[in-house]
Amino acid sequence: MFPEYDVIVVGAGHAGCEAAAIAANLGSKVLLATMNMQTIAQMSCNPAMGGVAKGQIVREVDALGGYSGIVTDHTMIQFRMLNKSKGPAMWSPRAQSDRRLFARKWRILLEENKNVDFWQEMITGIIVKDKRAVGVVTGMGLEIKSKTVVLTNGTFLNGLIHIGEKQFGGGRAGERASVGITSQLKDLGFESGRMKTGTPPRIDGRSLDYSKMELQNGDLDPGKFSYLDTPKLKNQSPCHITYTSKEVHELLKTGFDRSPMFNGRIRGLGPRYCPSIEDKIDRFADRDRHQLFVEPEGRDTCEIYVNGFSSSLPEDVQFKALKKVAGFENMKMFRPGYAIEYDFFPPTQLDPNLETKLVENLFFAGQINGTTGYEEAACQGLMAGINAHLKRNEEEAFILKRSEAYIGVLIDDLINKGTNEPYRMFTSRAEYRILLRQDNADARLSPIGLKLGVHGSEERMKLVEDKLKANQEIEDYIRNTSIEPDAINNYLASKDSSPLKQKVKLLSVISRPGIHLAEMRKHIVPLDNFLSNYEHEISELAETNLKYEGYVKKEKEMVEKMIRLENIKLGNELDYHKLGSLSNEAKEKLSKIKPKTLGQASRISGVSPSDISVLMVYMGR
Repeated sequence: MFPEYDVIVVGAGHAGCEAAAIAANLGSKVLLATMNMQTIAQMSCNPAMGGVAKGQIVREVDALGGYSGIVTDHTMIQFRMLNKSKGPAMWSPRAQSDRRLFARKWRILLEENKNVDFWQEMITGIIVKDKRAVGVVTGMGLEIKSKTVVLTNGTFLNGLIHIGEKQFGGGRAGERASVGITSQLKDLGFESGRMKTGTPPRIDGRSLDYSKMELQNGDLDPGKFSYLDTPKLKNQSPCHITYTSKEVHELLKTGFDRSPMFNGRIRGLGPRYCPSIEDKIDRFADRDRHQLFVEPEGRDTCEIYVNGFSSSLPEDVQFKALKKVAGFENMKMFRPGYAIEYDFFPPTQLDPNLETKLVENLFFAGQINGTTGYEEAACQGLMAGINAHLKRNEEEAFILKRSEAYIGVLIDDLINKGTNEPYRMFTSRAEYRILLRQDNADARLSPIGLKLGVHGSEERMKLVEDKLKANQEIEDYIRNTSIEPDAINNYLASKDSSPLKQKVKLLSVISRPGIHLAEMRKHIVPLDNFLSNYEHEISELAETNLKYEGYVKKEKEMVEKMIRLENIKLGNELDYHKLGSLSNEAKEKLSKIKPKTLGQASRISGVSPSDISVLMVYMGR
């Protein structure tokens, strides 16, 4: 009935879609298995992509040939570049998406790929022979063979939904949980745990009074995620901001005795940085109000997502409390918020290519690894799909360094440190964040995509080369062109910057704090005429490179030092318990994780610098 596949991907969320697409585009024959063909790439939580650090990940996925950025550009209804008041390393694109169109566009892209087949049924087990994954078993008992298997089960593994004192099995509202795989993996020796996440109530936007809320428009000149020629956003939809109050908080507290979070029915840990509304009230008792983002689910629906009001409180408590929020007085609810608890597998059980250590040819990606967020899931799916394809073809694994991408930071964190709560990406997790900006992901990663042979990578590289050439032209102009004091002193005065006393190079002016090229050009006709030949993003990139070239140089020097440690290989056969000078914790952690290199060993929690010195002596370094 079935051919033998190169890659079977279990689960069609953001991780599964990226895994299937990239493996297929690399030439593998792929089967994408899902319990429901109607919910492929469903945005289970907020209808948005990107955000702080997450936007960088989406652009990295795009540069490597993934589809998340392309799909977002085709279906977004609002775009904002976050953190523009901070340094460029913090700038992060975010888009409000049309939930229905997002899923539809993903399905179209997958169905257009002749290397992707689909099967709609629960996958209840993996076929394992000689500690190698060789296929999957379906709920009907069908066996489908493959060279590799990628598990991207999301929140569906033994999923349990909580609303107040009610609980019922499910992987998402209205969808059943997935059973069977957890028990099999535990029998194979895998360690598992429970985590939870939550989602807010959905509201009828026709019942809201937006005049009582703050308007939040998109950028005047909206950007996009993909570096390809995707559509430019027009006719943006507004979002709004409102706030809770003391009265809202008191009403919510009346349901705390029935909250599964407080009475012990939920055993899993939730995301610290995306807490439920009841958790916010409990942890931040001194705060009188919390911000709520009122976000449309799409252009052609009245459904509203109340970002910031995730809750598992009883539905009557949620309803009463929301009615006291400004603008929500006549609110009508489509469905209450809920918490979902699910199985995950600590990612320290994975190699850097996301292949499991216990079972060869078996890969994990997404929330099964203890992460949260569409973007984190998408990039793991992309990497697992690439490596499943490479493994099937007996090629070397593809691993991104921490200095190459936020994706590299995320995976390195997961496999070395594990996670006791859902992992979420932040710019603060990246020690090389000046190198890993959202504006240079194409320059960083498109050459790697070309080397891998990703479909369309030649087109991407041509765009990168054109961009770098234009960037260099602007940098050369600014370095070599001088400016007279009379032409710029009025602008400098308006910025409280010291006036020029003599003719200087443009570079010395643009390097000053608070001075921006986009503003300068309005005062210097020759500069404005020159820059008119280039897109704004190119001139912005050139400005960033010039302003931060000293910091970039220092980070590159740090990278070179770290690469020396990465080049010192540690064999799997190394018995750390025989190295008496190692701390007991280091012996335990190193034996469990079995790092591939000394650099990886240095990033394992519990391994101290003195432990690394012991290893360096042992390795003759």
